[in-house]
Amino acid sequence: MPQGKPAAVPDDGLTTRQRRNRPIVAVHTGSMKGKSTAAFGMALRAWNQGWNIGVFQFVKSAKWRVGEENALRTLGETGQGGPVEWHKMGEGWSWSRKKGTDEDHAASAREGWTEIKRRLGEETHDFYVLDEFTYPLHWGWVDVDDVVETLRDRPGRQHVVITGRNAPQALLDSADLVAEMSKVKHPMDAGQKGQRGIEW
Repeated sequence: MPQGKPAAVPDDGLTTRQRRNRPIVAVHTGSMKGKSTAAFGMALRAWNQGWNIGVFQFVKSAKWRVGEENALRTLGETGQGGPVEWHKMGEGWSWSRKKGTDEDHAASAREGWTEIKRRLGEETHDFYVLDEFTYPLHWGWVDVDDVVETLRDRPGRQHVVITGRNAPQALLDSADLVAEMSKVKHPMDAGQKGQRGIEW
């Protein structure tokens, strides 16, 4: 796609403007770091456009304060770009991962997805980050077909980015944009631990 021009123009009856403004589902998957970081970079662009942003983290601990969270929460309060909501486990969000069985966690993940489905139906946000959502899909906690159907039929102009390893094939097939992060080299291979400003 040199200079952002498509290789072919589909015969779909849409104008260039309509096709350009079509909402997308993006999936960032693969074994390497950077999946969530890329999604939050997109969220920064969405914030700059004045879009309403909803971030929903399914796996990260509530005790782990990632830099993107602090930045986006702060930006959301400035009144300059769009508003930002950030929901993660352990902050009153119903899928909070407490000590319990896998079925407890599965039920919480399904409850979280039900809430996101409600928001999609009501067009609550313009831009959604479903961070590490591939894991409850991969583990069978949330029905992949339901997710694919819900995202396909969502109303309005809601963009959705899903991150995590082992994204199910049905999700990849239905997405508009799929990026796979693959490792070429990583400092941890040489025994270096994660560090501030790079991993968090």
